[in-house]
Amino acid sequence: MLEPNGNGFTLLELMVVLTIIGFISAAVVLAIPDPRGRVIEDADRFAARVAAARDEAVVTAAPMGLWVSASGYGFQRRDGGQWVALEDKPFVTANWKSGTRALVGKDGRQQIAFDGTGLPTDPLTVTLAREGERVSVTVDMAGKVMVGG
Repeated sequence: MLEPNGNGFTLLELMVVLTIIGFISAAVVLAIPDPRGRVIEDADRFAARVAAARDEAVVTAAPMGLWVSASGYGFQRRDGGQWVALEDKPFVTANWKSGTRALVGKDGRQQIAFDGTGLPTDPLTVTLAREGERVSVTVDMAGKVMVGG
């Protein structure tokens, strides 16, 4: 009968090492950001700023406007009977990230306003697209801002 040789590794030791290597590889792959970014990040940022504009309209009891074009978006406040562009954070005019475009219809621009109670003048759906990926941001008539596929 042959005696077991002390040289080499057991199957259990090999499986443990392979599992550890797998976990480390997965962590490295997940930690590397996509240099192009994702369109969902633009959608989340846009939705947060739209919600902030709605909240600002409620807090100040003054209408807040929002315009969206294929290349970016901006905010306005009603002042002296006219819409005045805002350039204060978080309401500065912003362009979409490189490669992102908003599908805003045949006019090339959409506009809504929130009244002093936070209700929009019209519902709004903006679809952001980049490299085949699409995400929609919707504002319903109750003023709720939603991000969806």
